[in-house]
Amino acid sequence: MRNAELEEAQAGIKIAGRNTNNFRYVDDTTLMAESEEELKSLLMKVKEENEKVGLKLNIQKTKIMSSGPITSWQIDGETVETVSDFIFLGSKITADGDCNHEIKRRLLLGRKVMTNLDSILKSRDITLPTKVRLVKAMVFPVVMYGCENWTVKKAERQRIDAFELWCWRRLLRVPWTAKRSNQSILKDISPGISLEGMMLKLKLQTTSCEELTHWKRLMLGGIGGRRRRG
Repeated sequence: MRNAELEEAQAGIKIAGRNTNNFRYVDDTTLMAESEEELKSLLMKVKEENEKVGLKLNIQKTKIMSSGPITSWQIDGETVETVSDFIFLGSKITADGDCNHEIKRRLLLGRKVMTNLDSILKSRDITLPTKVRLVKAMVFPVVMYGCENWTVKKAERQRIDAFELWCWRRLLRVPWTAKRSNQSILKDISPGISLEGMMLKLKLQTTSCEELTHWKRLMLGGIGGRRRRG
């Protein structure tokens, strides 16, 4: 991959004035370009360099995602699948760039973990404070995975808050039909920092980390474009 000279290629996306055209993690590689022609050029560079060392590009595992219309590609007689989303390093990436899809997915995964803990949370041998710590240690991290990259809007904040209250009501065995306010639930639980607060804390810690300069450039750097503001 390094021999493909991707860093020296002109194809890519300018972020904070620096050209970026690939992300690599172990055996996962994501290529990025501003046009279909540039992306195809990058992919062929990778394919050619792989073949020099006896490796073959797996077309079945290769996917294309575009924010606009794109033609069907064929490589060595095989069609490369075009998708509207894909999972990269555990997070869902969508063509529209909206974090809403990933947040909903994470909340659903969190519900599954919370449901699987029912037998433990029902135990009378475990104190309430310990159960609260279990939820924070085993459920919330599933929801928070990748949250430092999210753009959280009002609707998403409401979903996150609703999920947290759902967890605490389930822990206390309080049905939704019971006429108990959220404030009374939180008073019984005494959770301290909220789930949304934990997410914000993680994002601030990540942003302030001096070792993550490349990540901060990608997340906070401006992307050039032709559209006017407004």
